[in-house]
Amino acid sequence: QVQLVESGGDLAQPGGSLTISCAASGFMLDDHVVGWIRQAPGAEREGVACISSGASPYYSDSVLGRFTISRDFAKNTVYLQMENLKPEDTGVYYCTANVGGHSRWCRTPALFDYWGQGTQVTVSS
Repeated sequence: QVQLVESGGDLAQPGGSLTISCAASGFMLDDHVVGWIRQAPGAEREGVACISSGASPYYSDSVLGRFTISRDFAKNTVYLQMENLKPEDTGVYYCTANVGGHSRWCRTPALFDYWGQGTQVTVSS
């Protein structure tokens, strides 16, 4: 059974940093596309960062240069390192995955079959 469990969401200051994690079980990361989808209040879901084997990571324009997605295959865990946080980064961050796939699937969150429960990130002074 596929499970994705996010952790690490917190309140952060503008300009600050935060790393959130997604522990995956029931499948191996190296043959799946995995990513982070953000749901901000009153906004549509936005794929902010996705990664798949053999392809460059995808980052949305809103986070490019500030966020980094990475995978630890030994721990079967995906991370999203967020730097220079802005208030508009506030939202629920969902970890997503799908068999096969490509990092560019981030542009279309509906393509993902597996979702975690989400972790809240709030950027505010």
